[in-house]
Amino acid sequence: MESNNNIYPWGHSRRFNAYSNYFRNEFGGRVQKLSIDAGFTCPNRDGTAGRGGCTYCNNEAFSPSYCRSTVSISEQIRKGIRFHSRRYRKSVAFLAYFQAYTNTYAPLEELKDKYEEALSHPEVTGVIIGTRPDCVNDDLLDYLAGLSRDYYIAVEYGVESCYDKTLLRINRGHDFSCSVKAIEKTAARGIKTGAHFIFGLPGESREEMLEGAEIISSLPLKTVKFHQLQIIKGTRMADEFMDKPGDFNLFSWDEYREFFIRFLEKLNPEIIVERFTGESKPGLIINEGWGRMRSDELLRAFEQRLEELDTWQGRLHKEKK
Repeated sequence: MESNNNIYPWGHSRRFNAYSNYFRNEFGGRVQKLSIDAGFTCPNRDGTAGRGGCTYCNNEAFSPSYCRSTVSISEQIRKGIRFHSRRYRKSVAFLAYFQAYTNTYAPLEELKDKYEEALSHPEVTGVIIGTRPDCVNDDLLDYLAGLSRDYYIAVEYGVESCYDKTLLRINRGHDFSCSVKAIEKTAARGIKTGAHFIFGLPGESREEMLEGAEIISSLPLKTVKFHQLQIIKGTRMADEFMDKPGDFNLFSWDEYREFFIRFLEKLNPEIIVERFTGESKPGLIINEGWGRMRSDELLRAFEQRLEELDTWQGRLHKEKK
């Protein structure tokens, strides 16, 4: 793959297939997600697949103040629009993002009520559903495929790692083949399919993380999120880190930037990259020494480095025959 007068296959001059540009093409302007806490739990919290949840998980680390399960979905949307309208006055569309915990973990009729309450709001044009790959079934996916004919519908799977040894250690409660099956079944129905991965999980080498680029590239994903591991106070992983810090392969900002560029060079250029770093609420992170750089600052530094190296997403990607 080669660049063409600084316009890349995804149709713009940025050196990676950026989510914000995709949304501008899709909707004609800025799109804002509205985080929703619909009161779900997870099967590895209630005993179905395990207890205690994923070892790294603390939803309070990223949930906005208006996002509370004690408030109705309609009210969360109203508050979310008001909150974001003060910061971003040029949004042309809003998407209800069912974010907290596992948002397909309930009977189908209950799920329909929640999703359709969100879609009934006149300013909401679609929903994004964050969930686990072991919590979808054919009836649900058929229903979402039907909705996708009239609304923007996306399912975002927490995959986290391509390696079963890692998934077992972090108490995910499913293996990687489960993720592959769910992604393939979702994409086959024409539903926009996304995934989330974490770099730096305990016991995983950087070479293994890099090799994940080829594995991820083979999946029928529309979008993907990548985060550096942030060890959050109050989690089981925080206790594990304090006990065995040598088991963790954590990144400084400079290390992460260079690592992710190497990863990006191998990543399928058709996959839209939603983000490559994560943010948590101040005071909750115990491991990261990246200073007070915000995500927009990190993004600018990352894109500047791509320019310096004259490289781009998929430069080293090889299609499987």
